[in-house]
Amino acid sequence: MTTTPSPAPSAAPALAADLAPTGVLRASVNLGNPVLAQGTPEAPSGITVDLAREIGARLGLPVELLCFDAARKSFEAMADGRADLCFLAVDPARETEVAFTAPYVVIEGVYAVPRGSGLTTVEDVDAPGVRIGVKQGSAYDLFLSRSLAHATVVRGEEGVDTFREEGLEAGAGIRQPMTSYVARNPEVRLIEGRFMEIRQAVGTTVTRAPETVAFLRATVEELKANGFVAESLRRAGQDEALLAPPA
Repeated sequence: MTTTPSPAPSAAPALAADLAPTGVLRASVNLGNPVLAQGTPEAPSGITVDLAREIGARLGLPVELLCFDAARKSFEAMADGRADLCFLAVDPARETEVAFTAPYVVIEGVYAVPRGSGLTTVEDVDAPGVRIGVKQGSAYDLFLSRSLAHATVVRGEEGVDTFREEGLEAGAGIRQPMTSYVARNPEVRLIEGRFMEIRQAVGTTVTRAPETVAFLRATVEELKANGFVAESLRRAGQDEALLAPPA
């Protein structure tokens, strides 16, 4: 997988200085989302790692990967100035501080329930008395906290752990790890359908120059179109169908 055409030589230094004022492109990576990143903090891999390195290569910058186990921690690294680049789901609660590209991957939020539960549709879950376990600060935590009319969100380090340990009526999560969880736990089943689309995008702070944000947006679109994102997903053992459509 090779690409790395650089921006115009006259523009690259200014873009690099704006995006990475320390001279190193610091990218926050969420190892808590196995679709986007795999491996260990010492040796991470996956689509977000590949994107960070490609963006750094285009600007002639070394890349430092800051690994976290939750999206909220990755977001906090951006907000605190410890990271220059992040890989998060687009959400209104984050857009006050993060300038996002269009999504490069679209994943689904789904519910797990006890096998004998009377909840059979996504709509059934939003009912009085239904408690839903979520990973605190995740895209689906933000979405459900904003959109549920009757059910209650219960936050924890991992949504399915909270669901199980507290005997909740439902657990929310990303389709791929939730499917694996259900396969290992026959007393649980997935509700058919999704409750949300999770649009994963590249982001930087809203304080960056418009030219820098435009460079990131154009780069992501090019990498979606030229097969870079699909190939990275394939190498990581992820479904190429997760590739987001053109912006």
